[in-house]
Amino acid sequence: MQFLKKNYGNLVLVLIIVLLLIPQTRLHIQVFLQRLISGTPKVISESERKSLSDYSWQLRSPDGKSVDFSISKNKVAIVNFWATWCPPCIAEMPSLQNLYNEYGDKVDFYFVSNEKPETLIKFLQVRNYSLPVYIEQSSAPAILQSETLPTTFVISKTGKIIIRKAGAAKWNSNSVHQHLEQLLAE
Repeated sequence: MQFLKKNYGNLVLVLIIVLLLIPQTRLHIQVFLQRLISGTPKVISESERKSLSDYSWQLRSPDGKSVDFSISKNKVAIVNFWATWCPPCIAEMPSLQNLYNEYGDKVDFYFVSNEKPETLIKFLQVRNYSLPVYIEQSSAPAILQSETLPTTFVISKTGKIIIRKAGAAKWNSNSVHQHLEQLLAE
């Protein structure tokens, strides 16, 4: 009994490491930890904001419908690059779904992945998400390109990138809501 009390922390750490080595539990632990450590995304200071000038970007929905990103010119848009196998992406999806539920009729949302349509459809169905998912048909404008998943951009009506967040975040926060309301009011 003395041994357990003395080494409790070490035993818990060993258990977590073992669970991370098991493929069936690794993803769930990684997603939990990402949700635990993710915070609210920060707004870029006005002096450091870059503008999106090129809106030519061809996307396709998993059911084959073509979408031209240029329809979002002069609108508030959120672009999220993600993948179904990415633990930080999975971790932030519930908050993005909640944000979409609240602002989907006011803000243009783009959840962009380069996976097979069947994979994306199955992922959305299993988790009961209704997010507008797209597959790139052409390269994203240079200012929106990123090597990190997930990466999310909040773009103003004038094309200014207000938020650029690489990694998981809590998107359905009061802060994000306030910024979206300000952008919609412009």
